[in-house]
Amino acid sequence: MAGLRRDRDSGALARKRIALPALRRTCAQALGAFPMTWLSRILGRERRASETRIQSDDPFIAEWFGLNGGSGAHVDPQRASGLATAGACIAVISQALAAVPLNVYRRAGNGGRERATEHPLFAVLHDAPNGVMTAFEAREMLIASLLISGNAYAVLDWNARGQVTALHPIDPGRVAVERLESGRLRYRVTDRNGRLRIYLQDEILHLRYRLARDGVMGLSPIQLARETFNLALTQQETASGLAAKGNRPSGALVFPNAMGGEKKDAALDKLRAKIEANTVTSNVMVLDGGAEWKSFSMTAKDAEFLESRKLTNLDICRIWGVPPTVVGILDHGTYSNVEMESRALVVRCLAPMARRLEQAMNVALLPTGSRRAFFVEHDLAGLLRGDMKARYESYRIGREWGWLSPNEIRGWENLPEIDGGDEYLSPLNMTPLDERNAGVED
Repeated sequence: MAGLRRDRDSGALARKRIALPALRRTCAQALGAFPMTWLSRILGRERRASETRIQSDDPFIAEWFGLNGGSGAHVDPQRASGLATAGACIAVISQALAAVPLNVYRRAGNGGRERATEHPLFAVLHDAPNGVMTAFEAREMLIASLLISGNAYAVLDWNARGQVTALHPIDPGRVAVERLESGRLRYRVTDRNGRLRIYLQDEILHLRYRLARDGVMGLSPIQLARETFNLALTQQETASGLAAKGNRPSGALVFPNAMGGEKKDAALDKLRAKIEANTVTSNVMVLDGGAEWKSFSMTAKDAEFLESRKLTNLDICRIWGVPPTVVGILDHGTYSNVEMESRALVVRCLAPMARRLEQAMNVALLPTGSRRAFFVEHDLAGLLRGDMKARYESYRIGREWGWLSPNEIRGWENLPEIDGGDEYLSPLNMTPLDERNAGVED
């Protein structure tokens, strides 16, 4: 009996060993649409415990913080973003992209698309990503973080069906990124209470401005152009110093004859009291005894200071690809080029940034199986329509040449559909070549 019991126990153990791989394969097939992190945790391939980290002596750390030499070796991104031109560029890009619709589309069988308003991700991106932010506020925060620090992060909430139900933006300064031995990423986030939380790659939306050579972190545009921002900050400090002194230059009081120590000190005290006095007549001085004022510093005009600041502001616009007239630099602005530069903003600046965001969101917010049927995309058509006359003229061309219907046009203008509005016109003077040849032969 004891031998029979041992045989029965060993057979059960063998069946368990055989069934375990099969169970894992079944779980993998059943969870194919779920985020990879859940499947990896079930199969034991990915853990939150750390065995591989980015070391503090990594050469990319110095590059990331801008410590590799140069007269502008380090520039605080938050301080640099406070410059008037830099703040305007960041506001233009972040607000413009946050204002346009960001929709979830379903691929149609005829090659078209339709808005997937019933998908949970649609409400997250279009209405409210969480309980305390609107979609505009969350997207503006993410894009502004991306343009300042080069990275933007948001914690994702998933439901049991493998769909994103909430999105929580976090401060990039509280996030540390690590690469695991598997090549995937892990994120260490310090919350407001100082507690450390570990997130795996599929639990974080990570937006990057430009990849560094390590392929992990994004590079800050402010640090990439730190010499330009260092010059801009220095010029601003110089202007602030001049303004604090009432734009009074430093100089020397020259007398034709030698003066004693007491007379010299008395003359300097009277001159200093006169210059620094906050009275209406403090700028009026009487110099007798052959005294002459010699200035040590050049005026702002002589040093081309104002022109230099204008050139620096233009350089800051070039960093983000924003046309100068869009941020209020109208020195060379005309009626015609202002309109063209507004279109250039959409084509050369907003469209590439929108594509960067869309591809990152498609990978992070939609599992592999869902990406075959759904995708995320901005609707930039409204930014390119121009004024009402140009918009209606384009509608007329599309309607007369047969690729637009009245209901499609009314939908773009937020008007209700009408009966018979789905019909397309066909120009009478345009016929297929084979039909024309057939008519000649007859």
